[in-house]
Amino acid sequence: MADLERWDPENEKFWNSQGKSIANRNLWISIPSLLCGFAVWLYWGILTVQMLNAGYPFSADELFTLTAIAGLSGATLRIPSSFFIRFCGGRNTIFFTTSLLIIPAFFTGLALQDPNTPLWQYQLLALLSGIGGGNFASSMSNISFFFPKSKQGLALGLNAGLGNFGVTTMQVLIPLFMTFGAFGVLGGDPVELVSTSGTIIGKIDAGTETWLQNGAFVWLLLLIPLAFASWFGMNNIRTEGVSPNLPNPIKAMLMISVMLLIGLVTAAAGLWLMLPEAANGSGWSIPKELVLVLVVTATVFLLKALPGAIGNSLTHQYRIFRNRHTWVMSIIYTMTFGSFIGFAAAFPLAIKVIFGFQHVIVDGVMTHNTPNPDGPSALTYAWMAPFIGALIRPVGGWLADRFGGAMVTQFCAIVMVLSSLGAAYYMSLAYQSATPQDFFAPFFILFLVLFAATGIGNGSTFRTIAMVFPKEQAGPVLGWTSAVAAYGAFYIPKVFGEQIKMTTPENALIGFAIFYFVCVLLNWFFYLRKNGEHYNP
Repeated sequence: MADLERWDPENEKFWNSQGKSIANRNLWISIPSLLCGFAVWLYWGILTVQMLNAGYPFSADELFTLTAIAGLSGATLRIPSSFFIRFCGGRNTIFFTTSLLIIPAFFTGLALQDPNTPLWQYQLLALLSGIGGGNFASSMSNISFFFPKSKQGLALGLNAGLGNFGVTTMQVLIPLFMTFGAFGVLGGDPVELVSTSGTIIGKIDAGTETWLQNGAFVWLLLLIPLAFASWFGMNNIRTEGVSPNLPNPIKAMLMISVMLLIGLVTAAAGLWLMLPEAANGSGWSIPKELVLVLVVTATVFLLKALPGAIGNSLTHQYRIFRNRHTWVMSIIYTMTFGSFIGFAAAFPLAIKVIFGFQHVIVDGVMTHNTPNPDGPSALTYAWMAPFIGALIRPVGGWLADRFGGAMVTQFCAIVMVLSSLGAAYYMSLAYQSATPQDFFAPFFILFLVLFAATGIGNGSTFRTIAMVFPKEQAGPVLGWTSAVAAYGAFYIPKVFGEQIKMTTPENALIGFAIFYFVCVLLNWFFYLRKNGEHYNP
């Protein structure tokens, strides 16, 4: 498609005559591209469950590191991705970043064909799959330029909301594709399950053949045509307000590659500092909280050090850090979206580890490695929670318009505290029981409530940001907070993995409940006090 030298969506005549059709075409290519980005980013939550079901030679905490690695990478890559459209153009960016997802999808499929593939290869592929997480920032930025302000809410809501359904789509599609040789001889041989598995239809017995590699290969069926669609169907906007100094496509892709490489290197360095030697890390056991600070700081500094317009533009954008509300809303937004994306990544494997095994005393020692034939299948139930969280998000925006953003966020935070503590209680009972399935129903219901609260709260925080910040800061703040919150996809699986290794998985949820209570206090102090700077924005 040709580059757009003139773009004026606020002009009603221009919009109705040609703008609307161009904008909608770009939107409906962007949505499935973003959906695939979310799917490839977070498919480790499902792949690791089936790797455990198929007896791949990895412990549960090692498998949790894969979801954590993808989470850290995807969150970090949102920082450079926020600037791709300005410097490289929408068509160039969406085409290239969508095409890049073919690499982790293809090579993950190859790796899964062999149960003896070493852990480091999966870790590298998990790092690369984080490109899909970073794509959210560039995709949202791109679509915002195509639509007039009066229609941006719906357009961005469709792009983000349907894009987030990549989590649910992935959790439904992958288990189904694993049940048959979808790619024939090219797809490789199956392996046998050593413990029960399932799909949304129901359980699959141990001894059944499964094609784990299909969970990665299936995305090639979408990514390859989407790469063609984005190149031939999308547009770059060359106007002063969008991409005025657009380079040729090759140079644009090189610029994107350099900025992505910065994020990948800082994320990889942080992971090395934190992971134990057994998981190919330094063994120094640097606290994960310190690692997050180091990774974000290094990424921001290195991007700013880039020469030319990129560094100069970032200097201007970084003014948001002088506003204390940027930091407050980063914490509160992390409570909502960070919890949604983190639990979506960790929930399937948590169900498998806690309810898929019997927890029995052998020779006076509590053991957790006896398969539970009566346990619920994680692949049957896990998709429901993020489905609810994504589906209910618009309700949060509607409630916030009616009752105020901070008031709705406060209610959601309280619900998250209570549901987390309740789920922790039933998780504790299950992890000490030979029949953990007895406690699954209340645990699962409480998690559905928790996901619903994250979705509603996510919608209400958008309103608060729009009301608290001046217009020139609201966009950059949304980009920054979305990047910070995405670290939930790293932090939550990492904490679950650590606590399961210590045989106290309930402590993970108790810790999150404490964080949610801190958010209750922050939200009240800054946005619900009658004599505060802002009241119920």
